[in-house]
Amino acid sequence: MAINLQKGQKISLEKEAGTSLSSVVMGLGWDAVKKKGFFGLFSSAEIDLDASCLMFDENKNLLDVVWFRQLKSRDGSIIHTGDNRTGDGEGDDEQIIVALNQVPANVKSLIFTVNSFTGQNFSQVENAFCRLCDQSTGKEIARYELSVQGNHSAQIMAKVYRHDNEWKMHAIGENGAGRTFNDLMPQILPHV
Repeated sequence: MAINLQKGQKISLEKEAGTSLSSVVMGLGWDAVKKKGFFGLFSSAEIDLDASCLMFDENKNLLDVVWFRQLKSRDGSIIHTGDNRTGDGEGDDEQIIVALNQVPANVKSLIFTVNSFTGQNFSQVENAFCRLCDQSTGKEIARYELSVQGNHSAQIMAKVYRHDNEWKMHAIGENGAGRTFNDLMPQILPHV
């Protein structure tokens, strides 16, 4: 059973998965808040949340970024499956696949962020979550609820990092503002 992470919580991915992990999927899902309109009908605005994965070395140097404008890391170890601009549908709306066994040795941490590209704040988003799954089995390892209603338009979701030759995850959950990961860089660096 997956762990529901709390802000600041850290876990060992392999211990929680119960097996050796070669590839994981970071899924992001959300729904636009439905508002009651004319004649009692419900409507929802399209909200474009974007997941990004930033790759850092041990000196906090940004090595590469996978996001909607670059769907694959230069080394090929991380792939973004594509940009969902509405949040429609069930399950993950965006996914980033990380081949842990192919991430170059000089990459020490991966920071996952979510930004509202259309500019709405999270008070207009429902059922937002990020989750980490074993790609080979589909088993959910950990889940972090993002629907903390508020006036922020971005969040540093989590860090996946190497420690003592194993991959761990840290649920960061720090709110911020901005349409892309670039706007969060001053907040990201202390977590690297």
